[in-house]
Amino acid sequence: MKSRRVHVIVHGLVQGVFFRDYTRRQAWILEVNGWVRNRRDGTVEAVIEGEEDRVAAMIDWLHTGSPHSVVESVDVRDEEPLGEKGFDIRY
Repeated sequence: MKSRRVHVIVHGLVQGVFFRDYTRRQAWILEVNGWVRNRRDGTVEAVIEGEEDRVAAMIDWLHTGSPHSVVESVDVRDEEPLGEKGFDIRY
């Protein structure tokens, strides 16, 4: 299966609602790699890398997010895979 890496920005009510923790949990479930962090502008930024179908499933999940989040939009930009290992919350 072909590898894919995306850089995403999630807009909406996505901070203070455990969005990063749920994102990390979902990444483990889908077995994708990368990281997630809050940005000063109130959005959440993430890099997701793994098998194409798993990355697509993670992008789909990001459109819903954590139970208390309200996702308005998700910007997705493809990047060259770098071989990320694990999934971290960055601060």
